[in-house]
Formats: sequence, structure tokens, C-alpha cells
Amino acid sequence: MVGGFEVGAVPFNPDGWGPPESAAAGTTAGALPLNVPFAPFSRSEKLGRIADWTRSLNNPSKSHKQSDSIFDFSADDSFGPLDEDSSFRLVDSKPAPRPKFGPKWRFNQHHRSQLPQRRDEEVEAKKREAEKERARRDRLYNLNRPGANAPRREAAAFKSSVDIQPEWNMLDQIPFSTFSKLSFAVPEPEDLLLCGALEYYDRTYDRVTPKNERRLERFKNRNFFKVTTTDDPVIRRLANEDKATVFATDAILSALMCAPRSVYSWDIVIQRVGNKLFFDKRDGSQLDLLSVHETSQEPLPEAKDDINSAYSLSVEAAYVNQNFSQQVLIRDGNKVTFDEPNPFANEGEEVASVAYRYRRWKLDDDMHLIARCEVQSVNEINKQRSFLTLNALNEFDSKYSGVDWRQKLETQRGAVLATELKNNANKLAKWTAQALLASADYMKLGFVSRVHPRDHFNHVILAVQQYKPRDFASQINLNTANMWGIVKSIVDLCMKLNEGKYVLVKDPSKPQVRIYEVPADAFENDYVEEPLPEDEQAQPPADDADAGEISVAAKDVEDKEIDAQV
Repeated sequence: MVGGFEVGAVPFNPDGWGPPESAAAGTTAGALPLNVPFAPFSRSEKLGRIADWTRSLNNPSKSHKQSDSIFDFSADDSFGPLDEDSSFRLVDSKPAPRPKFGPKWRFNQHHRSQLPQRRDEEVEAKKREAEKERARRDRLYNLNRPGANAPRREAAAFKSSVDIQPEWNMLDQIPFSTFSKLSFAVPEPEDLLLCGALEYYDRTYDRVTPKNERRLERFKNRNFFKVTTTDDPVIRRLANEDKATVFATDAILSALMCAPRSVYSWDIVIQRVGNKLFFDKRDGSQLDLLSVHETSQEPLPEAKDDINSAYSLSVEAAYVNQNFSQQVLIRDGNKVTFDEPNPFANEGEEVASVAYRYRRWKLDDDMHLIARCEVQSVNEINKQRSFLTLNALNEFDSKYSGVDWRQKLETQRGAVLATELKNNANKLAKWTAQALLASADYMKLGFVSRVHPRDHFNHVILAVQQYKPRDFASQINLNTANMWGIVKSIVDLCMKLNEGKYVLVKDPSKPQVRIYEVPADAFENDYVEEPLPEDEQAQPPADDADAGEISVAAKDVEDKEIDAQV
């Protein structure tokens, strides 16, 4: 260093910190060093820096202020605020004004660079909303499902329609993916026999709307027959006459034809007798009931005693469908009769309006199929007679479907039908297939709803819609060639089996069917599954208890009847 550094006289203060009072009083302002600030402090206060030697003061182009001194520590927080007003900030809680006509970036041509950023933000926001919606759906789906973490309804733990016994031998399993590639064209069928009697359709029901709804009546005295193939006396007679090699009913064929759309488990009994093949259903089979919300993504309650469980709704839908098919008729005694009376009714017994058409299709040069098909009514306009099938869709709770029929049927009937096609795709496809098999001229679809969502005994008819089966089949993407391709492939597969009894079961959790070889006495009187306890069965009110039972016996044909009573 060029010059020395003189510390100067430092007075000693024996009484405390800082200069002594005598020295401070005797020292004049002129004797103090220039530009050296002094801040009073006590022992309890924190000491800050007294000089900042890191400041750069060598730039001659910048004008230096007095506060740029290395000894300036006025901004040091350790000495506390020098001025209370300097630390005060006025906070404005009023929200920023929003533009009146949307975001400015849409109209501002000078800020085009902001567009990609804004677009990315919108995409991210949509992704977040989609994630929230997906999480909400998953939460609703898994509600009331203990331990169900699967995102798809197909993976839910549904119960098999028949108990698979350990002595059964599985022969083959066919995934539904192979059914979609099948195609087979059949010529027009021929009618072999018509049985039963039909009542005329009441066209006043075509004008029913939610504002002038009709109460659904109960028909306690009319009997409905759900007779399987081998118990049909007409089919037995035709089989003895060697009229065909394959025999079935329209309900069984429609279940096969629409198998890829099914979710719930079902089963069909197959009997190979000589060179003939019989497709049967078990007594009390699921084919006698109607599924509800089978293809919906919203889960139904698991408990059987719940009125909205899958089993309770299927029983309710069967009753509603039967009662609807009889209420929309003109019940004045005027009937259209055919070659033979109802083959399942006793003399003097009141039966439902139904006609059985025994029809034959040619599957091959040496293979024909005979099926019993049903139509429920007849309509005559300008002396032209047309056959009708009558079916009813039932609404049980709009919270499950998301569409309130009473509000949407008049103005948005297409939206209601689209929702039903999504939630009940298999049921509607089977109805359409049955109408095509019977060559019905029209399908009548009724929209029936509960009087109250918690009352599953009383219903009202809100509307009736008419469709042509072929047009409706194309509307729901039901391919006739594919339907017959599925039947032909299963028939060919079963024809290669040995004589015996087999059962075709839809897997309850996978989209596939399995073929089992079962004992010859399977599903006989001593092999039938035990019925549900009475407390688990869906029972009607006490005054109508006799009307809420489906009586199905296995001894003879006359006992195989279902009372259409709720």
C-alpha cells in the first residue's frame, strides 16, 4: 500500500455499547468521518453489515448517487424499516375486467404468436376435463362392486346361467370374434303349418303420448306358453315325418344369431338323435325372461332383492311385455283363426293372442331347418292383412339411462331409441331377428314406464312406435347373412358330434361360447337346479300374489305355461 491506514482514537465506554456519552457530546459534527452512517442499536438487536466492498464503482459512464456508497446500508432489513410508509403496499382485490366479446387474441392481429400457446392451453384443459369425467364414470361404475377394479363392464363377475358340473366334458370354445366374419345366404322359407288365433291391433294406441298416457292393465286369466322344441307336439310330428334335420324355436335361434351382442350368460341344450339335431332350452331358462340394461355401462345393483337388480328387472320386463302385447288388441272376440288351434292350450282355456308359424329353411342340399315362429297380432288396412310382433321397452329409473322418457318421447323420440339401442342392444336385436324369422310385416315397440321409479308393479304406456323389421335391422346394423352364418357354423359343428346331449353356454365373463358334453339325464326332473328361496324371488303385492308367478313344469306340455300377471 502507498499510504498507511490510521485507525484514529477509539473512545472506550465502560458502561455499555457504542461511544460514551461524554465523547459523543464533546465531538462535533465536523470531526465525524464523512459519509459514514450511524444507526443506534441495543444488545437485543441483530447487527447487520457496516460496509459492502463488493459494489463496483469503477464505471465512469454511470452517475453515482450518495446511496451507492459502500457504507450505505439503508436497504438492509437487519436495521428494521427506516420509514413505515415505505413498507406499506395497497392491495387491490377487485378482479381484472374481462373483455365483452371474448378473448382479445381472437381479434388482435398483432399477437398471432399467442395462438399456439392458447391452443395448447385449451387442449390441456380438455384433457383434464376428460380425465375428471373418466374418473367420475369409473367411480360410478365401481360403486356397490366390492373389489371391482376392472374398467370394463365385460369383466364384471356375472354368474353363469347354469352350474357347470365337474363331470361335464368341454369339447370346444368359440370366441365371438370368429362370428363376425361368418356369412351365409338362405333362400326364402316355406310355411308348413299355422296354428293359433290372432286378435286385431287397436290402432288408437298409435296416438298415445306421454300427455295422454294409458295405464298398463294386468291379464290374470290369459296364459302364455314358453314350450321348448322337443316338447312341441307339432315339431315331434314333423320330425317323425322327416320334414327336416334341424329343429328349434325363434327364441333359441335369435339367441344364437345375436350371440355377439350378449353380455349376460345364457345356455342352450343340444340333442343329437340319429341324424337329427334339436336345439332346446332348459325349464326356467334365462331365454324365457328379458334382459334389461344388458349392454349398458352403468352397473345395476347386485342384490337380488333390489327392485333394480338385473334379475328383478328381467322378471318385470317379461310381465310388462306380456301384458302390453294383450292390452293393445281389440278384445271383442273377433279373431283370425288358422289351420289348427293353439297346440299347447287345453279346451276351453283362455290363451293369449298368438299364432305359431312352423317354417322351413334350406341350409344345404340334404339339410333343412324347421323353426316355430310367433306373431302376436294382425292388422287389416284396405283389405290387406299384415302380421305384427308386439314388444315393450320398459323404463325403470331415468337416473340409470340419463334420459327421461316423459320429457323426451314427444320431442326427441330418436334420442330415446338411441339410448335404448345402446343399453339394450341384445334384446332389440333378438326381437328384430324373431320378427325377420316370422316374416312379420311390422314391429310394434311400446315404451312403458313405471308410475313411480320405486313402484315396480304399476306401469303406464307412454308411446307406441312402428317399424319394418328389415329397415329396423339395417338401422341397428343387424346383418341377416351374418345371423344365418352363425347358425350354420354351429349346426355344422354339432352335426360332427356323436349322438348324445350337449349344452352351449355363453361364458359369463368372456365374449365366447363353450360346448360341453353332458349326461343323458342332465336337466331332467331330478337334475333341475333348486329354485330360489321365496324371500329372494320378485313377488308382486299380496292382493296379486297369484298373478306374479311363472308356472313352468317339466312333466307335460299342458303344464308349461306362463301366467301373464304382475
